[in-house]
Amino acid sequence: MDQAFPIASIARRNEDIALDLLKFVVTTTGAARSATAATGFVASSTPKSDDQIEHLLDLYSRCLKVIEGKGETR
Repeated sequence: MDQAFPIASIARRNEDIALDLLKFVVTTTGAARSATAATGFVASSTPKSDDQIEHLLDLYSRCLKVIEGKGETR
């Protein structure tokens, strides 16, 4: 009883691979890490949540382009 599995169930989608790449980049670089508190007066240099989300979405789209072979080469 040989059953044929659809290729979609075996092969990973580009979106899944791009998400894994994004997770790797973020954990390796600490891009989503929040800033630590400082004593005394310090100008607020921490990015807002909306800015962090926008940055992560941009990074995800760059990862997806690289996976699809449409990414920039340096």
